[in-house]
Amino acid sequence: MSESALPKAPPRELIWGFTGAQSVAFALMLTTLVVAPFVAYPVFLMQVMCFAIFAMGANLLMGYTGLLSLGQAAYYGMGAYVGGYAVQTLHLTPEAGIALGTLTGAAIGAVFGWLAIRRQTIYFAMITLALAQFVNFFAVQDTGFTGGENGMQNIPRGRVAGMFSLHSDLHLYVFALVVFLIAFLFVHRVVHSPFGQVVKAIRENENRAISLGYKPAQYKWIVFTIAAGLAGLAGALNALVTHIVTLTDVGNATSGIVVLMVLVGGIGTIYGPLIGAAIIIAMQYYLASFSDWVTVIQGVIFIACVLLFRRGIIGELAAKLKLAL
Repeated sequence: MSESALPKAPPRELIWGFTGAQSVAFALMLTTLVVAPFVAYPVFLMQVMCFAIFAMGANLLMGYTGLLSLGQAAYYGMGAYVGGYAVQTLHLTPEAGIALGTLTGAAIGAVFGWLAIRRQTIYFAMITLALAQFVNFFAVQDTGFTGGENGMQNIPRGRVAGMFSLHSDLHLYVFALVVFLIAFLFVHRVVHSPFGQVVKAIRENENRAISLGYKPAQYKWIVFTIAAGLAGLAGALNALVTHIVTLTDVGNATSGIVVLMVLVGGIGTIYGPLIGAAIIIAMQYYLASFSDWVTVIQGVIFIACVLLFRRGIIGELAAKLKLAL
């Protein structure tokens, strides 16, 4: 295989997205997130960031690898349970709980991914859904660990490094923002690395990638594991934000919501998951007063997004401006 056949990494100055349009977009995002807690409810904003991390992992699978997983809630929920248990029962620091939640999601994802990547298209999606049901069943039955239908309640926020208290919403927001930025930059680095170029090549033409000597199954398995780890990270962080983990966190509805976030925000875009998460979480917060009509309103909004923004909001914006966002 000739060296010229290898996928080229983007210029070094573009790897982290700090030039051109992406630097402007990142600065705008950062400024908005810094100012936001002074004009909006911090807990709402923190949940947006948690689900944005969750959606970034799902977007790595859907947008850059071409794999639709319907079982991402398994890693999100178990990350939340383990992270919450570590802080509440083992009395570990919040960063340790988040680290354990991330590792739990990645570990489960590594096992499930090894089984799922052997299939493609709808068969892959169905396998991920079936495997997630095992996790859901465990959460329902093992009431000693998960609390069953009562969930894991009163999870303390603790102190970072045992010194800095996170009991204040504003303090926790700063912590959550740091975690979000680390996850965002990590995903951006993965996408714009030589590894990311190979993954996108596999998505576009898997047979061509095989002919060049790459092993698509290995790359898919690594991306699957990364996505699961990000889901576990999001779940553990959300457990600190909301003080509770419930069966909903490992349910099919949560897996469906994260897919919608990716589609609405823009599949295969860096900033799409954040926009999608903001829209979906905002609807859950501000449409709650409509009771049973919430589902209908959400359905209408989703249909409108699909019809008006076929590539998602950020996808359409990037296409019109001819920018890579």
